Amino acid sequence: MNILFLTLIDIRSIEERNIYTDLLREFREQGSHVYIASPSERRTGEKTRLISENGVTILKIKTGNLQKSGYIEKGISTCLIETQFIRGIRRYYAGVRFDLVLYSTPPITFYGPIRYIKQRDNAFTYLLLKDIFPQNAVDLGVLGHKGPGHWLCAYFTKKEKRLYAVSDRIGCMSEANVEYLLSHNPSVSRQKAEVCPNTITPSAGDRQVEAERRYIRKTYGLPEDKSIFIYGGNLGKPQGIPFLMQCIKENEKEEHSFILVVGSGTEYPGLCDFFKREKPRHAKLIRHMEKAAYERLLSACDVGLIFLNACFTIPNFPSRLLSYMDAGLPVLAATDRNTDIGDVIEKGRFGKWCESVNAKEYIRLQRIFSDAGFRKECGENARKYLEDYTSKKGYRIIMDSISNRSKVI
Repeated sequence: MNILFLTLIDIRSIEERNIYTDLLREFREQGSHVYIASPSERRTGEKTRLISENGVTILKIKTGNLQKSGYIEKGISTCLIETQFIRGIRRYYAGVRFDLVLYSTPPITFYGPIRYIKQRDNAFTYLLLKDIFPQNAVDLGVLGHKGPGHWLCAYFTKKEKRLYAVSDRIGCMSEANVEYLLSHNPSVSRQKAEVCPNTITPSAGDRQVEAERRYIRKTYGLPEDKSIFIYGGNLGKPQGIPFLMQCIKENEKEEHSFILVVGSGTEYPGLCDFFKREKPRHAKLIRHMEKAAYERLLSACDVGLIFLNACFTIPNFPSRLLSYMDAGLPVLAATDRNTDIGDVIEKGRFGKWCESVNAKEYIRLQRIFSDAGFRKECGENARKYLEDYTSKKGYRIIMDSISNRSKVI
């Protein structure tokens, strides 16, 4: 079977570890031929080219700047990718007949190349719904259904509807995502939507010995005698950084906990200014790290943190949860009311959840993790629950959908 994966992630090697490459490696290991179309942003200065590696072909398509750029530049670049991807696929994958097209949101502007491949090859089209746009931007005040920019919101909404229509099956991250999709899109049949969660290939799961943990903490200037609560990932509006700042300030009254923030994003400069101004004694900010170094640091920490903006009406489900589970860490989540990630964490008995509106409530839950026995039990449960989020399971869900394609309405 020939598989084409369309993505805006800058994939340069199939051996990278993330929710997409892990899934694609599973397809490769099961005997499929994997092809990828991935952007090469203008800032890299690279031209469109093919990369062949370990049985996988990666088409790097020259595009505008899509990541870590302003809203206007990112918006224009996103609108142009349909034409750029179709042109690249026509030229470099002209002789390949695809049986399955996999793609994720963001973006919602892959409708053109998906329709092209579907019509050309009669391919099965599977959407991995990771982001409900443009409603997430409306929630954050970036776009609006009314006002000067309403036309842009209407444009993206039209693109969203077309993407759902061209998809034979839509894999949602959780049950809450399925229900949201169906309730807000009457044209999408229940048979078309299913749960296909974020998945990874679990690591060996070996925890660092105590001497190694102390060495890692010393390397990064972290206290050896405190429980370290680590947040790792994007630092943008979706994460509700002002609430994170409130939690850091409230944590200054705590003597046995330390908050470590690792990441980058649009809100990083403001968070950096906060650290310079407040000079918190029980918190530290580290800029984005390479994945291998971050995973090593993660193994020396005690609790993983998840933050989501309380304004969200859509049920986000951050993939960073899997990194914490893989490291055997308990999880403390502070999010909006509409996501069901808190339900998953508490049902799996590997952490706690609160709404991201009250820093004192967050601190109250944080204190529960001061019990080493509780942390150990939650960490072990996290690794066990990870079995529901493996790449093998994601592969089986997608393959079952292809087998039952006649049942999709």
